[in-house]
Amino acid sequence: MSYDPPRPAGRLLLTPEDKEAPDRTRRLRLLGLGAHPEPTLDAFAYALADLTGAPYAMVNLPGETGQFHAGLHTPAVAPFVRGDGTGALLGRALPRDHGFCPHVVARRKALVLEDVSDYPRFAGNPVVDEFGIRSYLGAPLIDSTGTVLGTVSAADVRPRAWGQRGLAAIKAQAADLVVRLELRGDDGPPPWERAARPDG
Repeated sequence: MSYDPPRPAGRLLLTPEDKEAPDRTRRLRLLGLGAHPEPTLDAFAYALADLTGAPYAMVNLPGETGQFHAGLHTPAVAPFVRGDGTGALLGRALPRDHGFCPHVVARRKALVLEDVSDYPRFAGNPVVDEFGIRSYLGAPLIDSTGTVLGTVSAADVRPRAWGQRGLAAIKAQAADLVVRLELRGDDGPPPWERAARPDG
């Protein structure tokens, strides 16, 4: 698997520094990405959620100050309900210290968390308390210039045994999407747009 071993409790990892943010922001602007939601990326996220069986799927294109989900699939209602009966749905924008995608960007490699509670460095992340995220599967979008444009990821509110199959799948999805992002507009609608369900 492509994840780090658990660390002793009390040694939580801070959000890693994003030294590539200025270069990424310039590259995303050149590709016309990162400023607004993209229907084709929403369709991609829908297909990724369907593929993984996860309630959340995202195409995350982080900027210099936060994260932006240019593609997003969420359940119709919050799948995580707190003890007080409230819950929340993930939105398009998140601070940099929320979620696990900033770690994928900094590592430049996939991250598999089958149960975040097994990893003290990740268990204290705000998305665990706010959205009930318990498992995560993500891979970087590394383009032909070597720039990490962002991530594709799936997340669940229950532990998931993603396994080697899940890791291979998320890497393949990222590799396919990054090629299409660089060729956008040149080869017609991408397959996830053609295959998207009418209600999706």
